[in-house]
Amino acid sequence: MDKTDERLIAALRHDARASLSDLALQLNLSRTTVRSRIERLRQRGEILGFTVVLKGDTQPDPVRGLMMIGIEGRGTERIIRQLQGLTAVRAVHSTNGRWDVIVELGTETLEALDAALTRIRRLDGVSTSETSLLLATRKAT
Repeated sequence: MDKTDERLIAALRHDARASLSDLALQLNLSRTTVRSRIERLRQRGEILGFTVVLKGDTQPDPVRGLMMIGIEGRGTERIIRQLQGLTAVRAVHSTNGRWDVIVELGTETLEALDAALTRIRRLDGVSTSETSLLLATRKAT
């Protein structure tokens, strides 16, 4: 991926519905070049798809937490798949050190967070966990 591809991806991240003509004008490229670069990025698996971001998707959850999880045996991939299917799970990170996985959680209420934590702790293979509530965000990307 070269600098032009990176600029194209940045433009698509800003507005994935931008027309090829608008992208070409913005990037000072021909419409044909933009189309072929997008197709090449898709074929190589760099671009996996396009999506819609709703207003609600950008608003922070009222209750947020990080759950560090210890997993016994070789069930990490299975547990990660199960975690990805839970509505309260915002992200799943593999890590090193004491914990095998760190999960970002977001819910509407403390009760809903408690229910999510309980459900995760009951997954077969989860041996230990520790959860921290996120109180305030001082810097976000």
